[in-house]
Amino acid sequence: MNTDILPGQSYPLGATIFREGVNFCIFSKNCESVELLLFDRADDPQPSRVIRLDPQVNRTFYYWHVLVPGIGAGQTYAYRVHGPYNPAVGHRFDGTKVLLDPYTRAVTLGPKYSREAARGSGDNCASAMRGVVLDARGYNWDGDNHLHLPYAQTVIYEMHVGGFTRHPSSGVTPEKRGTYAGLVEKIPYLQELGITAVELLPVQQFDEQDTPPPLKNYWGYNPVALFAPHTAYSSCKDPLGPVNEFRDMVKALHQAGIEVILDVVFNHTAESDESGPTLSFRGLENRAYYMLQADRAVYADYSGCGNTLNTNHSIVRRMILDCLRYWVSQMHVDGFRFDLASVMSRDEKGQKLENPPILWDIESDPVLAGSKIIAEAWDAAGLYQVGTFIGHRWAEWSGPFRDDVRQFIKGDPGAASRLAARITGSQDLYPSIDREPNRSINFITCHDGFTLNDLVSYNSKHNLENGQDNRDGSDANFSWNCGVEGPSDDPGIQALRLRQIKNMLAILFFSQGTPMLLMGDEVRRTQRGNNNAFCQDNETSWLNWDDLETNAGLLRFVKEIIQFTQAHPIFREEKFWQATGSSPRIAWHGVRLGKPDLSHDSHSLAFTLNHPASDDQMHVMINAYWEALEYELPPPAPGKRWRRLIDTSLPSPDDFIQPAAALAAQERCRVEARSVVILLAQPGGLEIPWQLRQTS
Repeated sequence: MNTDILPGQSYPLGATIFREGVNFCIFSKNCESVELLLFDRADDPQPSRVIRLDPQVNRTFYYWHVLVPGIGAGQTYAYRVHGPYNPAVGHRFDGTKVLLDPYTRAVTLGPKYSREAARGSGDNCASAMRGVVLDARGYNWDGDNHLHLPYAQTVIYEMHVGGFTRHPSSGVTPEKRGTYAGLVEKIPYLQELGITAVELLPVQQFDEQDTPPPLKNYWGYNPVALFAPHTAYSSCKDPLGPVNEFRDMVKALHQAGIEVILDVVFNHTAESDESGPTLSFRGLENRAYYMLQADRAVYADYSGCGNTLNTNHSIVRRMILDCLRYWVSQMHVDGFRFDLASVMSRDEKGQKLENPPILWDIESDPVLAGSKIIAEAWDAAGLYQVGTFIGHRWAEWSGPFRDDVRQFIKGDPGAASRLAARITGSQDLYPSIDREPNRSINFITCHDGFTLNDLVSYNSKHNLENGQDNRDGSDANFSWNCGVEGPSDDPGIQALRLRQIKNMLAILFFSQGTPMLLMGDEVRRTQRGNNNAFCQDNETSWLNWDDLETNAGLLRFVKEIIQFTQAHPIFREEKFWQATGSSPRIAWHGVRLGKPDLSHDSHSLAFTLNHPASDDQMHVMINAYWEALEYELPPPAPGKRWRRLIDTSLPSPDDFIQPAAALAAQERCRVEARSVVILLAQPGGLEIPWQLRQTS
């Protein structure tokens, strides 16, 4: 019996610093014994001390615990867990594998980490991930608090921490490129752009080796340690450096008025299927953490990544809630986007639950009450819940907004009526009377798929460099190359592509709902037709900051449109725009007033927005037809005249004019082929000629 250790306690889980030392605790129901490994240095191949836990002293129920005096913050540790290896009944204990604590707050990989060594037989101690003891109490937040911005005042920028500043053109201090600290250097750019929230692709520690070499996993949708910030995004080499560098980033973003939303992955882990490595969960309690098929040797796969977390199991539910509370209370993040959130609607047999406990737990948890919770309301096995996701507080990524805008602007038939619904917050999808329209997260592109530039430059995906014979990535892109596949020097094609980009951006920001912009779309970032760049940690995915100058006109357009819509109350309303009642907010038209053409063959739509309290009046005309159309104009309010705000067919800076350019008195407006014109009613004054659009 060890006389220099104490029994410890079953809470909190993980490694916790007390006055007497560090308390370690993990869950394992069916194992036979547990060993705690302590390392003097993070990269030592073998532990300096092995503490074998006594089940009579160091076990309470299914929790194994011990308190070790004389150690503290910075201590590197891991586990070996011994027990039956019997996949047929779901047990995969393997004492030759060194395991990461699921609750560790920091991870060290060392120079010799090997995913391959965690597969098959053989001891992998020298090449295993390890946890690091963290004292969360020492950080100075300088009075930092959550911003609690309502969705109605939110513009989301989906971005990759590494790819944002890794390109040499970023101008970021070389050692800080691709890091949390590098992002901090670029906060002025985010402020100038006008966004109010960054949605970070996964920053929970993931396995970069979870893809065939020489490629490496770039996106990070393969977590290993859900409580730990990803080590490779830190410029600090100290094992505890990523934690405080992440906090520094959050604090700096908050000071700039920008919220931080994390893209979290609770649907699967990096341990993959039955042929995958044993890194943590599998070796601790496989049957609790994962959904298994009737043949328990085989993993259920509703994530498309080989395994599925058993999210409604009591132990996994507790871990998820503990994790979310930690990121909110200790790391000060403002919200979460839940990857493949519909997985969390399934029971341990994969059946859909009417009232999934974990989803209600997240919605009702008091620590999370002020946080944004956003669902990707589908999974990889066909459970699609956009519009039917449970709860009163969840927001949802609107896949229909993405698809319907793309199809209409491309010129596909049958999209006009659907586009009208998307513009007004998708009330057809969200009919609940207590539904707030801005909980529809509207986007046209995201990390998964084409960039906005590639959407108008490629008819087909070009993913050969991913090493999967172009089989990966979606085939349902609703893209159009405007006449030539890939880059083109043809001025006509270039102008059309730019116009199509501006058309989609205009619809995005002049629609009801919370807009989300993909990193680099504001400057035409290209992935050269790759619509699944998950393994491209290179210039295919990185933001090239030279594009800010090359595409300065589009960047200006995006800045102006964000600034304009954020300044007008009608875009911050928290009720659906209605076309009826005493104060209708929207009136629908086609090329003729009051007669919207929502037929199958329609390629045009127009609407007028009114906000009596602010005296706002705007008229939007969308022409997705391949010829110019003339639209009848409604009369402006008394004492006002129509002024052109936006015309996407014009080059910069005439595509967005503030103050708006006055039109001569007229009843019609010519809208060029495949373009959008937006008018603003303002008090009459000196007329500014607008010969290109004026008709009698």
